[in-house]
Amino acid sequence: MIRKYLRDKASWIGMFVLLSCLLLLVAYVDTTIPFDSILYVLLLFWLLLAVFLFFRYHRETRFYRSLNDWEKSLDASTLPEPDRPYEYIVHESLQEQVNFLNRTSSDRRESLEREKDELLSWIHEVKTPLTAMQLIMDRMEDDELKQQLTYEWLRVHMLLDTQIHQKRITFIENDLYIEEIELHTVISQEIRSLRSWCMQKGIGFDLDLQTEVVLSDTKWLTFILRQLLSNAVKYSENNDIYISSEKIDGHVQIRIQDHGIGIDAKDLPRIFDQGFTSTIQHNKAATGMGLYLTKKAAIPLKIKLDVTSEIGKGTCFTLTFPKRNDVVGMTGV
Repeated sequence: MIRKYLRDKASWIGMFVLLSCLLLLVAYVDTTIPFDSILYVLLLFWLLLAVFLFFRYHRETRFYRSLNDWEKSLDASTLPEPDRPYEYIVHESLQEQVNFLNRTSSDRRESLEREKDELLSWIHEVKTPLTAMQLIMDRMEDDELKQQLTYEWLRVHMLLDTQIHQKRITFIENDLYIEEIELHTVISQEIRSLRSWCMQKGIGFDLDLQTEVVLSDTKWLTFILRQLLSNAVKYSENNDIYISSEKIDGHVQIRIQDHGIGIDAKDLPRIFDQGFTSTIQHNKAATGMGLYLTKKAAIPLKIKLDVTSEIGKGTCFTLTFPKRNDVVGMTGV
């Protein structure tokens, strides 16, 4: 800040240097003027200038130093108070910008909320004919056709489910209710929803749940498990998916291990990026949103997501849940 202040006052200091040089030149040319006396006067002037700049620095930069330490937020009341004319201009300009950003943010949030509500309403309306289709398929006698239609029905259902959670995830902090969840109940329910797809691909499930209760939000944990299980089924064929849970150092861990095609090492750091799809397995139906939303949902739940994989041998996702004390401040606990 001192350097910036001196640069700002460089023209004043430069003018003072020029006047000092001019005075010395006059004293040098005019021998009637005592040169020593001029040097003494200039020394006093420079001393007074240094003291003047010292006090002015603390007074003139107080506002700007406070502004530099100001927490950048959309709360204009936290702006430092000005006490000089130019500071009032800066203060008023910042207040106008903050108020404008607040209005813009509020308008966009309302627009986003309306868009979310409209989409959710549309999705719920679409689910009505989907439910009717499921009832019709249940009465079909052609097992092969029924299995194919059920698979396509499941794909549509999961795409709609992803869209619902994609819109809700923006407001996930306001949508959490932390409670004890029976893992066996939640996982079994998701496996049953994938039953027709698994039968078509010859996939089974092997459960080894040594720890059966976790603290989390039922709705969002179900969504995370649904995404990971559907991914395991999608990229596997004619083998079992192993699901286990255990408690390690106070943390509950869930592992979902498949024996599918695996993920290339160069893709692993990017699988949770928005819109990323495999560079090896080119699936036109893939949107690159499933794992991205899974990661976003896991963050507010304080669930750590790890993944290991090897091409041709399969993939293992590990969910590490926080300790009970780490979720005390979350809604519902």
